[in-house]
Amino acid sequence: MPEKERPAGAVYGPYLTLGLQLAITVVVFFFLGRWLDGKFGTDPWLMLAGLALGVTGGLAAFLLKAFALGKEEDRETEERKKEPGRESEK
Repeated sequence: MPEKERPAGAVYGPYLTLGLQLAITVVVFFFLGRWLDGKFGTDPWLMLAGLALGVTGGLAAFLLKAFALGKEEDRETEERKKEPGRESEK
């Protein structure tokens, strides 16, 4: 067992919030577009534009964060392998 073991929340927390962030981004932009449609009378075009923007931006942020978390996990795994006194994992 490693000397410094992180709590489960610290390990899995960033991954669990990714889906929530994506959903919130899509919903916020959808309702912003819907509200702007009501203001300008452009039904349903700004709602659809907001939805498209929310999906695109949310998905881009989701993928960037997921790749960054994956790289961080890989880096931590490599550091654990290099710790003195640990057997080489195969």
